[in-house]
Amino acid sequence: MADNEIKSCSKCGIPYNEKEVNAALNTCPGCGFHYRMEPMERIAYLTDKGSFIEFSGNLHSLNPIELAGYEEKLSVAEAKAQMKDAVITGTCTIEGKPLILGVMSFNFMGGSMGSVVGEKITRALLKGAEEKKPVLFYITSGGARMQEGIFSLLQMAKTSSAAAELAKAEVPYFVMLCDPTTGGVTASFAMLADIIMAEPGALIGFAGPRVIEGTIRQKLPDGFQRAEFQQEKGFVDTIVPRKDQRKIISTLIDLHCHGTEVTNE
Repeated sequence: MADNEIKSCSKCGIPYNEKEVNAALNTCPGCGFHYRMEPMERIAYLTDKGSFIEFSGNLHSLNPIELAGYEEKLSVAEAKAQMKDAVITGTCTIEGKPLILGVMSFNFMGGSMGSVVGEKITRALLKGAEEKKPVLFYITSGGARMQEGIFSLLQMAKTSSAAAELAKAEVPYFVMLCDPTTGGVTASFAMLADIIMAEPGALIGFAGPRVIEGTIRQKLPDGFQRAEFQQEKGFVDTIVPRKDQRKIISTLIDLHCHGTEVTNE
């Protein structure tokens, strides 16, 4: 969409142009609705310019259970998301403070967690523990990648174990839950952080609302599983608008790294 092309917000209906939305970090200038973002867009507004250095970037998914058509789906997803899998990990700085950063993409097969996503998340957590650098993940996912069968489900235990190692090393772990964060990702590393943040309006849960309504045969309350509902119920610590995230994360690193050696290597 061109910078001057007019489009109405999907939430409030207020017309805007793309330039205004980009200036507001891909949020509605009227109501503040947060649109989904891709990893490189997030890295650009969050990290110090030129500081992000990717690691584990050579990993790509195989077909462990030899599912017909899976290789083709991976090729389509890679072209669509311009990524080798659903997460990118690297080192960076935010306001000069070192950080291990992982950012997920919903455009890559719904941000599903297969063997590669689990491996990259695990490596990031263990790297944080080894180098005594805080870890932050921006999470958006539909859950486990069922095209990899049991191998995808094993990533829940694998990433959770790595998060435990980070905690044992007394290194801070933060997550930002974005729209949507669901399934096996929610049931593993996404909910094990020291501070769990969320973007406004993000859908956060295990099963989706329609599945739950169909199971219990009851109408769910308005806003069920949205970030604000989850904060009220204690599953989310704080909701952080995109414009405030860089400053808040910098402050959290300062507060939680007291007594922890954080190097600028």
